[in-house]
Amino acid sequence: MGSVRWAFRCGSWTPGRSDWLFAARCIQREEKDRIGQFVFAKDAKSAMAGRLLLRRLVCEKMGIPWSEIRLERSPRGKPYLSDLAWSFNLSHQGDYAVLAAEQGRQVGVDIMKTAMPGCSSVLEFFRIMTRQFTAHEWSAIQSAGSEHQQLAAFYRHWALKESFIKAIGTGLGFNLQRVEFHLPSEPLTQDRVLHQTKMHLDEEEEEDWVFEESLLDADHHVAVALGPADNTCPAVRRINNINFLPGYSQPRPPSLLPPTTFTVLSFRELIDSASPLTDEDPTYWDSFKMKAEAPQRQKDTHTST
Repeated sequence: MGSVRWAFRCGSWTPGRSDWLFAARCIQREEKDRIGQFVFAKDAKSAMAGRLLLRRLVCEKMGIPWSEIRLERSPRGKPYLSDLAWSFNLSHQGDYAVLAAEQGRQVGVDIMKTAMPGCSSVLEFFRIMTRQFTAHEWSAIQSAGSEHQQLAAFYRHWALKESFIKAIGTGLGFNLQRVEFHLPSEPLTQDRVLHQTKMHLDEEEEEDWVFEESLLDADHHVAVALGPADNTCPAVRRINNINFLPGYSQPRPPSLLPPTTFTVLSFRELIDSASPLTDEDPTYWDSFKMKAEAPQRQKDTHTST
């Protein structure tokens, strides 16, 4: 089985005319048009990086020529490829876009940047988010130490929950209190991946799910959820209210290789397998360079951390 963990730092990417137009030529026309509709450059860059990461995965790991890759979108807007032995997931938040992919397993990924809430104090922010976590999780968050450490613990728990929800494809409407995470005492560091975190679903520990946690830098936490490829796993069946057939026995967790660390790619590495699909469109650069980088409140929030 194969594993891929790639990241691209969108926050420090300031593409010039030639790079932006080349990137736009290397994605499908409908994706290019979708990206062009973003109001802010930050969002456009994150979306562009996500499309390039995904196409690089398909080209390099699955052996499909760049020009023959055809991405489709599910009714919920999630990109996918038909007849694919790999499971993949993308996330972008803060300064990074990330991709996690696995052969033979479900995968979900979420990245969160530890940043001060833009519209309220930390206490008020926690009060608003009370229903998203269990009493056990709130105890872990609020005993983390300083205000910044509590925020880091909050976003760590949030990324774990999002990674699981993205892996199973449940989407909005899922009661986040059904899922409870128990973190190891070992602290997260930038030089290794932790995989000791345990998940409880409806107060029962799920042994067939593994969660990889890592820091891309001091402020960006990434969680990767890995579950059985088959939707008959107990967690997915309970969430979807599917009863087990008589004689069903729970599968044993697969043996796992050491967790995979994220590789941060440069723009040159991101496009080293790329080939243009469309003609150059100078107006696409003209439109991009007129966009503000981010909403003013977002800029202020990021500079204050």
